[in-house]
Amino acid sequence: MEFFDIVNVKDKFFEQYIGKYELNSIITGIAERINHDYKNCSTHNPLIIIGVLNGSFMFLADLVKMLNIKCEIHFIKVSSYSGTKTTGKVREILGLTRDITNLNVLIVEDIVDTGLTVKELYHQLILKKPFTLDICTLLYKKVNCKVFDLNIKYVCKEIEDKFVIGYGLDYDNLGRNYDSIYSLIEDDVSMWNQKN
Repeated sequence: MEFFDIVNVKDKFFEQYIGKYELNSIITGIAERINHDYKNCSTHNPLIIIGVLNGSFMFLADLVKMLNIKCEIHFIKVSSYSGTKTTGKVREILGLTRDITNLNVLIVEDIVDTGLTVKELYHQLILKKPFTLDICTLLYKKVNCKVFDLNIKYVCKEIEDKFVIGYGLDYDNLGRNYDSIYSLIEDDVSMWNQKN
C-alpha cells in the first residue's frame, strides 16, 4: 500500500500515528512472548485463538503468521451496540462453535478502550470452563479504562485518548484497509465513540 502521512475518510482527516514498520516490530515482540508462554501446546491440546471481528482481522492475521505453536484460529462477533454507542454489555457471542472446555484460550482484540465489552466477553467465555483464558490487544487506552481488575496479558501498545483508524479499525466502516494506524486530527475527540 502507498505511504500516506494524512488520509481523508468521509468528513474527517487523520494523521499517521503508528507506522507499518512499528506495528510489525511490536507484533513480533508479542508473538515471541506467546510462542514462549504456550510452547507446550500440542495437537491434542492446542491454543484456541479467538479473534473478535471486525476490527482484529488484520492484527490477528499478522500475529498468527509469527506463531510456531500448535493453535486453532476462530472468529467471533459480539453484539454490544445500541445505535452508534456501545452499551458495554455483550448480548450475544456469534460464531463460537468450538468447545473450549479445559483448553488454553486467547482472546485477540484490536483495541480495548473502556474495557467494559471485553470484560463481559471474558466473563461469558469463562463460563465455558477453559483451562486458561487470556486477553491480547493491539491497542490499549489505559487512560480510558473503567475496569480496574481487567487483566490483559498481552498489550502491543498503550495509546493516548485518540480516535484511531486503519489496520482493521474503522470510522463508519471505512479505513480498515490502511496498513498503518491513523489518529483523528482534532483536539477534542471525546464526542467520538471508540469501540471498546
